[in-house]
Amino acid sequence: QVQLVESGGGLVQAGGSLRLSCAASGRTFSSYTMGWFRQAPGKEREFVAAISGTGGSAYYADSVKGRFTISRDNAENTVYLQMNSLKPEDTAVYYCAATPVYIEPVISSAVVYGNWGQGTQVTVSS
Repeated sequence: QVQLVESGGGLVQAGGSLRLSCAASGRTFSSYTMGWFRQAPGKEREFVAAISGTGGSAYYADSVKGRFTISRDNAENTVYLQMNSLKPEDTAVYYCAATPVYIEPVISSAVVYGNWGQGTQVTVSS
């Protein structure tokens, strides 16, 4: 099991940037694929990005490709989501999650993730 705590959310104007962080507990962080998901009010949770345990592979939703970058620091047990050129439609609660598998596009499905953080709110104003 790994425990996850997100931070870095907030209010930003359209076109701005935010960097989310997700701190993980445990000594096996590098063995987990880490994903970011988001959920807007009244909508289903949707995949944003995922990164393999070594950080050598990353996978993005089409809606964020070219604007968001996922990265990780295994020495610090932390995964990041750099969000640039934010749009009002990016407004959501953002969650990080962990899974032991890395298979594209399977890692875009929330059902393969067994560990979730509590979420951090991102609000983009127009």
